Amino acid sequence: MWSAATSHRSVRHNGGVTERLTASIAAALNSYGDRPCIEFRGRWYTGDEVSAYGGAIAARLREAGVADDAPVGLIVRNRLQHAATIAGFLAVGRTVSMIYSFQSPEAIARDVERLNLSAVVADAEDWTSPVVAAAAGIGSAGIAVSLTEPIVDHVAGLERRDSSKTHAPAEPGVALQILTSGTTGPPKRQAIRIHVLERTVFSVTAGEKAAADAPPEFAYWQFGGIGVCQLIAGIYNGRRIAMMERFSVEGWVDAVKRHRVARAGVQPAVIRMLLDADVPPADLASLEFLISASGPLDPETRDEFEERYGIPIRLAYGATEFAGSLCAWTPDMLRDFGETKRNSVGRPLPDTELRIIDAETEAVLPPGKQGLLEAKVAPIGAHWIRTTDIASIDDDGFVTLHGRADGAINRGGFKVQPEAVRRVLMSHPAVRDACVVGVPDPRLGQVPFAAIEIFPGAAMPSDDELKDVVRQALPVYNVPVAFAAVDELPRNPALKVSLPAVAALYDG
Repeated sequence: MWSAATSHRSVRHNGGVTERLTASIAAALNSYGDRPCIEFRGRWYTGDEVSAYGGAIAARLREAGVADDAPVGLIVRNRLQHAATIAGFLAVGRTVSMIYSFQSPEAIARDVERLNLSAVVADAEDWTSPVVAAAAGIGSAGIAVSLTEPIVDHVAGLERRDSSKTHAPAEPGVALQILTSGTTGPPKRQAIRIHVLERTVFSVTAGEKAAADAPPEFAYWQFGGIGVCQLIAGIYNGRRIAMMERFSVEGWVDAVKRHRVARAGVQPAVIRMLLDADVPPADLASLEFLISASGPLDPETRDEFEERYGIPIRLAYGATEFAGSLCAWTPDMLRDFGETKRNSVGRPLPDTELRIIDAETEAVLPPGKQGLLEAKVAPIGAHWIRTTDIASIDDDGFVTLHGRADGAINRGGFKVQPEAVRRVLMSHPAVRDACVVGVPDPRLGQVPFAAIEIFPGAAMPSDDELKDVVRQALPVYNVPVAFAAVDELPRNPALKVSLPAVAALYDG
């Protein structure tokens, strides 16, 4: 079992906030006891079973000569044993650094070498020859976790950390090193400090303490990234957690129906998938609303979903570097502005200040003007953090997103906004979805190229037809040079379209 005394031993130097949150998570884990804690693959695991992983991992790390405060890597998957590992490390104040599992063994091995940690935890299947060799090369201990006995064990040949080698030290106050969604390339790591996790819990729960008989926290976003917030919030508040390994329409709908889930955050792609699967409205009857985040949701899809199911969709905005949301809709806002500000992501949270700046002059822009969004989040610090999102803030303080600045295509000096071109392409009745990316051009530097998803049964429009659609709505430099028809746009495990994979479709 986790105890406050155990957690304080390793983190007292980080201060009262660290101790308080660590002790709170430890106490929350202990509070489950023999009650259901996490559901995985149709089975509920008790708090005692979840805690058993933490105790077993702690014992193996001590046997391996790993210091109590040393950061540990986790080749992370959405599985019970990984959820238990994350919760256990947080309960004792040990930093966990996420390693992306959806890549080749050789790429995982390079991550292991680059991180240079005292120990790495992974499923047996991820302890491939390249990964074992990488860990051995840097002198890292290896721990294998499993759903079957032994649930935690040493990896052969990696039973002890090589004490003659220097490994990455703990960075004071850092709880997690999580991964970005990897839309534009390999996921990057973002340090989340433990005092910021209190903000994470608030942004997920809006400060609400769920009743004992409330539906479980529904966790299906990938734990390696911002999805870990759902797991942490659930445990912190002592709620049951229903988790999915990977998203599927069937599995998601089953969980909503069985657990009577009242609200859930979804990626825009999920809303389209639910519509395409023609899910019966009765299966989603428990939902009071959905929160669409992690990318733009086109108005047509939103309208179609709300009309078919009668379930409102609220737009939200957050980012990995903020460990949660920046904006939210409150009941009062919905009552007063729900219709007139429908395309907004809401107003800033109480601990957040937002402003819009001109990308060239860095001057702060007045209400209604579009520019780069900057945020100042009290728990993170007193400095302004610049995002790559183009946004505007109106006179009432409501924020509207207009695309991403880092995705702009520089076509011979003319800036092309991919989201604007995508929106125009989707106005064609045959186009279900689209993605526009920049591809190299020897004369202009970059030119726009589009991959197109067509509605089932529809004929693929000709390139000339699609070019005309764009030409009629936007300046000519926005017209893609070519189009590729795909059954489905390539997506990563976070359900975001992979821009490098789309660019690879261009045959030049």
